[in-house]
Amino acid sequence: MLIIDGAYGEGGGQIIRTALALAALLTQPVRIDHIRAGRKNPGLAAQHLTAVQAAALICDASVTGAKLGSIQLTFEPQCPPLAGLYEFDVAQVRIGGSAGAATLVLQTVLLPLACAGEASTVTVKGGTHVTWSPPFHYFRDVYLPALAGLGIEAATALSAWGWYPAGSGAITVDITGGWALSKQGLPDQRSGFDLGVSRGPLKQITGAAIAADLPAHIAQRMCNRALNLLQQADLAATIEPQRVRSQSPGAGIFLLAEYETSRAGFSALGRKGKPSEVVAEEAVEALLAFHHTEAVVDPYLADQLILPLALAGFSGELRAERLSRHTLTNIWVVEQFLGPVADVDHRRQLIRFNASHRNT
Repeated sequence: MLIIDGAYGEGGGQIIRTALALAALLTQPVRIDHIRAGRKNPGLAAQHLTAVQAAALICDASVTGAKLGSIQLTFEPQCPPLAGLYEFDVAQVRIGGSAGAATLVLQTVLLPLACAGEASTVTVKGGTHVTWSPPFHYFRDVYLPALAGLGIEAATALSAWGWYPAGSGAITVDITGGWALSKQGLPDQRSGFDLGVSRGPLKQITGAAIAADLPAHIAQRMCNRALNLLQQADLAATIEPQRVRSQSPGAGIFLLAEYETSRAGFSALGRKGKPSEVVAEEAVEALLAFHHTEAVVDPYLADQLILPLALAGFSGELRAERLSRHTLTNIWVVEQFLGPVADVDHRRQLIRFNASHRNT
C-alpha cells in the first residue's frame, strides 16, 4: 500500500483528490495520513468526504476512515474505473447540509472515468460558485477545453446555481470515455497538444456578471465597472449581466481571456457588505496581472493540468503566471504514484515535463 503524507507542502484537499484519482485509475491501494493537519478544521470536510465516496463507487473500493473529520484514510480499489450514471450530493454527508464545491468532486472522478471503456454521466450537487474552488464557469470554459487538447472529451451543464451557505446547485458532466491506455496502464501521449512557449495574441475577453436572488442592478454595476477598467487598459470585452435564481443569494463576476494557444479564467465573488464595484475590480486586477506577464496558463490551470499532462506522457514546458505551493504539492503527489514526471524552474515559472523520466 502506498502511504501519502496529507500534511506535505500545501497540505490541503488537493492531496486527497489527486491521490484518489490516481489510486482509482491505477487500482493502487493507498493510505493518506495527517489529512489537512495544518488546517483550522483538520480532517475530511464535506466536499472531501463526497470525493472519497465518489471515487470509491467508480472502482468498488474498500475504504476505512471515510467520515467527517477523519485524519487518516485507506482506499483499496477492487477494479478499474467503471463507466456509468452517477449522482453525488455534498449536502448529504453532513447534518445541516453543505455548500462544498461540486467542481472539486468532479475533478476527482473525471480523469478515471475518461479512461473507462464507455461513456459516463456524473451529476454533483453542492456549491457551484463558492470560495477556494474553481467556479462552474472556470470548469467549463478553461479546464475542460484544456483537457480537450489532450483528447479527453467531456461536456458540462449547470442545472442549478449553488452559493454559500445553502449550496443546492447542480453540475452534470458527460464524459465520453475511451481515453486509450498504453501498455504501461497509462494513457498514450496525445499528438497535437502544445501549449507552446508563447500564448500568442489576445483574441477576446468575455464574461458574465451574476446576481442570484439579488437586485438586477448588482450584476449591472459589476459589469459596468469591469468594462470601464478594461477599457482604461485598452482591452475590449463583452460581459453579460445576468440575474438568476438560487437557494441562496449570491453574486460574482467571471472573466475569460482567450489567447491564440491558451485560455485563462478570473473570478471574484461578492459577500454581504462588499460593494459590487470591488468584486469587479478584483477579477479585472487578476486578469490584467496575468495579461502583463508572458505566462501561458494561469496559476490555477497550471495546478489542475499536472495530473492529466503526466498521465498523457506529455513532454514539454508549461509556463505559469506563478508556481504556487498548491502546484508544487500536486507535482509531489503525482510523483509518489508515477515517479519523476517534471522539473521546476522557479526563476522562469516553468514546469518541464519529461515522459522518459516516468516510472513504467
